[in-house]
Amino acid sequence: MTDSLPVYESLAVSVRRLIDATIRTEVSHEVIAAARAKIDSVTSELSAELMPGTFGERRIDDGQGVASGNVVIGVRNPSAPPLVIHRESDGSVWTEFTLGAAFEGPMGHVHGGVSAMILDHVLGATAHQPGRPAYTGTLTLRYHRRTQLRQPLRADAWIESQQGVKTFAVGQISDGEGVTVSAEGVFIHPRNS
Repeated sequence: MTDSLPVYESLAVSVRRLIDATIRTEVSHEVIAAARAKIDSVTSELSAELMPGTFGERRIDDGQGVASGNVVIGVRNPSAPPLVIHRESDGSVWTEFTLGAAFEGPMGHVHGGVSAMILDHVLGATAHQPGRPAYTGTLTLRYHRRTQLRQPLRADAWIESQQGVKTFAVGQISDGEGVTVSAEGVFIHPRNS
């Protein structure tokens, strides 16, 4: 059933385009009414067979990772950018991405909460290890300047130190001109993991 992943992923890509078009469209009310009827029909078709609960709660193994529904990296989640996390041998991580209209806060710029969500995930990725999850204890951000939409961005994170069940990580989002947002976080490994 792993062959179905590209189908679900391509559906999410199409819905991401739909979200962007919905935000930015200036078509007539008649065109909007016709589009809404089509979207409602498709939604009914897709709702014919829904999994119980959330994607991460699924009980079957069909080759799709539990993170496929994640709001930051989920390839099946049209609300996700989605980010692709790259891991380096030194434990640092990075990702490159561009954010569009769905992530707007101040006019033409990324919402600060979206930057926080991305940095929470990227810093957490440094602490999270296979079989040893880590959860956010604290996250502190510094907004250096506004982060522009529709511009290539990069997020980097690395481990600063570890003490018992705590991992201290730092990271940043940057564009072609430098850092826009930096963060420090404490990530906790549950004792029973």
